[in-house]
Amino acid sequence: MNAPNRFELFVLEDGEKPVEVTEDTKIPNAATFKIVKQDHTLGNMIRAQVLSMPQVLFAGYKVPHPLHPYFLLKIQTDGTMTPQAVLEQACTKLIATISSLEAKFKREFSFKTTEGNVPEDPYGTTGTGAQSWGTGKDYLDF
Repeated sequence: MNAPNRFELFVLEDGEKPVEVTEDTKIPNAATFKIVKQDHTLGNMIRAQVLSMPQVLFAGYKVPHPLHPYFLLKIQTDGTMTPQAVLEQACTKLIATISSLEAKFKREFSFKTTEGNVPEDPYGTTGTGAQSWGTGKDYLDF
């Protein structure tokens, strides 16, 4: 079969660099980053984070072929920061955002395990004017 072994998609080989930078000679303040052993998930998150920065004029990524585990990320800035600095700052912000999300998730999940009596409906829709799904006719009853 044409598909590579699963471990080849995410394990770096000996001496393999995770990121390669190529300065763009035709576009000012631009660079292309080849990020290996990653896919659309990381590419789209980094692209979105880079685009949220005011110094960035263009950011986009592509996966040249689905059987090759890398993507190309192109960043062009307005000249106040280098593309490398923008990528580094975006990755730092992205790590902080994901860490915050993880902490919030763990906090909310811990409430479920510590509270002994969790209400039947955590959204409180049993009040006035709310439809009660557990009583009366089922939505399939005609």
